[in-house]
Amino acid sequence: MTTAAGFLGSPLIAVDALDARFAVVGVPCGVPYPGRPLGATDAPAAIRARSARYGRMLGHHDFDLGRAFAPDGRNPIADVGDVSAEEAAGRVRAVLARGAMPIVLGGDDSITALALRGFDGHGPLTVLQIDAHLDYRDEVDGVREGYSSPMRRAAEMPWVARIVHCGARGVGSARPEDLRDTLARGNALFTARDVRARGIDAVLAEFPPGGRYYVAFDCDGLDPAVMPGTGAPLPGGLSFDDAAALLTGLARRGTVAGASFAEHFPALDVNGITALAIVRLVIQLVGAVAAGAPAGDSR
Repeated sequence: MTTAAGFLGSPLIAVDALDARFAVVGVPCGVPYPGRPLGATDAPAAIRARSARYGRMLGHHDFDLGRAFAPDGRNPIADVGDVSAEEAAGRVRAVLARGAMPIVLGGDDSITALALRGFDGHGPLTVLQIDAHLDYRDEVDGVREGYSSPMRRAAEMPWVARIVHCGARGVGSARPEDLRDTLARGNALFTARDVRARGIDAVLAEFPPGGRYYVAFDCDGLDPAVMPGTGAPLPGGLSFDDAAALLTGLARRGTVAGASFAEHFPALDVNGITALAIVRLVIQLVGAVAAGAPAGDSR
């Protein structure tokens, strides 16, 4: 399903007509576990709908950016519509081929690995995973592509050099051996408490200067006071400002090659504030990249 209007009220276009620095791709359905509800399938539509009013303010002063998002009124983000799980990697690959940076809206967190498969030949990538969970299970009930496994699948991709897990807390599907496995691969872990104690700069220092990065954002990485509309909320998460500083800091440090936003459950949201927070993070990320850092595959 696609909405009548795209992100920030832009028209939906075919990927072959893409002529923008950034492109939204919706992937409503990932890889489900048998018998479990798919509450995140409405997320791309909810995020687009929440973004619509900001499409009328592209030339207004944005106090988070310190300037207008689009002073000339031209939206730098195109929207190439929704695709199935099977089509996700191909659509990301097509966006990259047009020289644009893909911004993937899920869907549950299984869409992250699907999107990263489209980056074959566009690495090496260092992945920033903002998430309450590791997502490093090898399989759950025989399913290896589900939402508990995207970082394990990403770690198997030759173009993913390293993963920095950020925001972990509480308890979820991870077993002790999953933590051992990701650390043994050379990946890094910052719990939410680590971020508060050591600061954002300590996280950013894990990313090679001038490198290429991918943002894998799960809504439960933030505190539920900021993003209540998610399936596994846990108290004590990152703040909105923490997340914004991580994303904009990456854009200043090197090339943000792509991003995905997942695990938003609109039926669990409160006044649409989770969707609004995603919209604002996308705007801040795009604004930071457009301010001087290269976009997409340009080097």
